[in-house]
Amino acid sequence: MDVSYLAAAPVILLLLGALVVLMVDVFARPPALVHAGLAAVSYIAAAGAVVGQWRRVATDGGSLSFGETVLLAEHTVALQGILLAAAALGTLAAWRMLAGLGGRTAEGVSLVLAAAAGFVLMSVSVHLVLLFIALEIGSIALYALTGIVRASPAGGEAAVKYFLLGAFASAIFIYGGALVFAGTGEMDLLGISSFLGSTVVLRPAVILIGLGLLVVGMSFKVTAAPFHSWAPDVYQGAPAGAVGFMAAAAKVGGFAALLNILFLGFSRYQEAWADGIAVLAAVSMAAGTLLAIVQNDVRRMLAYSGVAHAGFILTGMTAGLVGMGGVLFYLAVYSVMVVGTFAAVSAVSGDPPQGPAADTFAFYRGLGRRSPWVAGILSLLLIGMSGMPLTAGFIGKFEVFRAAWNGGFRWLVIVGLLASVAAFFFYLRLIVLMYFGSDSDEENMSPAERTPASVRWALAAAAAVTVGLGVFPGPLLDFLG
Repeated sequence: MDVSYLAAAPVILLLLGALVVLMVDVFARPPALVHAGLAAVSYIAAAGAVVGQWRRVATDGGSLSFGETVLLAEHTVALQGILLAAAALGTLAAWRMLAGLGGRTAEGVSLVLAAAAGFVLMSVSVHLVLLFIALEIGSIALYALTGIVRASPAGGEAAVKYFLLGAFASAIFIYGGALVFAGTGEMDLLGISSFLGSTVVLRPAVILIGLGLLVVGMSFKVTAAPFHSWAPDVYQGAPAGAVGFMAAAAKVGGFAALLNILFLGFSRYQEAWADGIAVLAAVSMAAGTLLAIVQNDVRRMLAYSGVAHAGFILTGMTAGLVGMGGVLFYLAVYSVMVVGTFAAVSAVSGDPPQGPAADTFAFYRGLGRRSPWVAGILSLLLIGMSGMPLTAGFIGKFEVFRAAWNGGFRWLVIVGLLASVAAFFFYLRLIVLMYFGSDSDEENMSPAERTPASVRWALAAAAAVTVGLGVFPGPLLDFLG
């Protein structure tokens, strides 16, 4: 069995970092900044390993290791880089909440590192058993992170709901894997592809049903409609600073699994699954947009917005391997924008929120006058997520729409364009409130006074990526393409 520790190095380093953070806390009880430093070292070391992987792939091409269960290829290395960037930025955005845990800061940091490790492992897994193990590592860490703030009853409720629905989705995924194994005799995605390429399956119903259940299980993670019911409550109840990381990591990890399953394992059945993915994308874009329009809570609006964005990403997947570059670019920019957006939400409402009305649209009235910095960057990120030109969001949508159009799904592109136009309404509504609404009587503290340096740095980084990749997207598109 070929064993390449380079292939597993990012996962090993992140898990080792989580363990070191806990052990240092047990024996030394250091200040919170020590845990921040240990997390930073873990991210830097993992990023260095990813760079080493990329050099290996560029020199020798793709490779399999650990019994052909771990794949190093251009897209898996890129996905690991996206996840590490989202995790590092998410830790920075959530630092006020993590430091506020007091003696439990180490627990929060280790959970973030463990979740990142689980989803990084998902991106390189090409065996259904290993994929499930990685899914559970990342998911269980997120369940605990959702309810880590004991002073927030909403967080505990959200954690229980997230856990119950997540366990149900995992069971669906397991059953789908069992059906695929029954139909092909393989659990390895490349083995499944080889079987389907060399065998004429006269009655593929069992295989297709199994594939459908695998897609349903991953659709829960990426919040694709109609499997999104957990997202609004979890986004509303979880700590605001951590929600951005939770949303980005789960979405990137889920789509990484879908890319490997569909493009590597079932590429020969693309004509069968592409139509189903297109319907899932259309439902997600329509449902997410329509439900976001009627929300009065900013977090719930962003949750339904995430459902629509899952639909946009699925739109690019309908084209198969041709759409890979666009999907990866969209995942990269959306991850950064959603982390930055929730960092701004935590700066405005507090973490935990100052009160039950802290996340309502009314709480944002006059924010442009009270805190021009937070309001300006939040507006920029919302404009980016709406897909306006000269932002990274526009480039991402253009790429996935172009792939779907060239792949023959023109009706789906039209649905996506209509959803994008409608989505601009609820983003613009919040921007108008921030700059043209009168100050709310509920605020007694300027957001600028309670915005820590870590959140300001996270906002600045998210804004730089949104503008930079909107104006100069070529290098990243070439790298991912």
